[in-house]
Amino acid sequence: MIEEPFASGQSFIHTMEPRIKIPAAFALSLAAALCKHFPVIWVYLLISLILVFAAQLNFRAVVKRLKPLFWFLLMIWVILPLTFEGREVYRYGWVRITEPGLLLSAMITFKSVTIVLIFTALVATMTVASLGNGLHRLHIPDKLVFLLLMCYRYIAVIEDEYNRLLRAAKFRGFVPKTNLHSYKTFAYLAGMLFVRASLRAQRVHKAMLCRGFNGKFHTLDVYPPNRLNFIFLTAMVCMSMGLFIGEQIWF
Repeated sequence: MIEEPFASGQSFIHTMEPRIKIPAAFALSLAAALCKHFPVIWVYLLISLILVFAAQLNFRAVVKRLKPLFWFLLMIWVILPLTFEGREVYRYGWVRITEPGLLLSAMITFKSVTIVLIFTALVATMTVASLGNGLHRLHIPDKLVFLLLMCYRYIAVIEDEYNRLLRAAKFRGFVPKTNLHSYKTFAYLAGMLFVRASLRAQRVHKAMLCRGFNGKFHTLDVYPPNRLNFIFLTAMVCMSMGLFIGEQIWF
């Protein structure tokens, strides 16, 4: 199963209704992605940090979640300052670093970290089942919600099936190398994996029909009406719109 390290907790963010957190995360991340000036993105970064602290998330776990993003940002910092046209701030031989490249790299860094923190605080604090429930209550098409939940449920099963096929190949003397035989073997493994996944899907679908499945998932999670949830959503949406409009006016 996919790990959900932030889904358990007793903070206000954790107890919030999924259909509130999803549009709030979407509004904040969209507004942060559209901003073009550093003072505004710093405000969004501050909001994202406040949400992380409000969710009472483990700081080390959050940094660990950001590590893959940092590797991507490192590549951005290596490429853009050297290739972007504009005023040079440093030159050594053929190597030149431009000011627009540095500014663009910094803007991408702030935006990326902000958006990841927003989704970590608001979306990662839900289980995938709760996320599917929230999407369903937001009137997302049932087939998409069904696809999300089934992929989450059976991705680990498919991984186990792949490991089983790979072990069987190694027992028969297969040693992965960079040659044509290894490529063909992995192609056969992928094809057999698709065949077995299809057969398993048919069996699971028949079993679900036998249990009365009618194309919809029903959840036992109950979220009583809470005025604070809608106040939070209204505040996040108004804040996003206010910062977006204010940026257009002030800058």
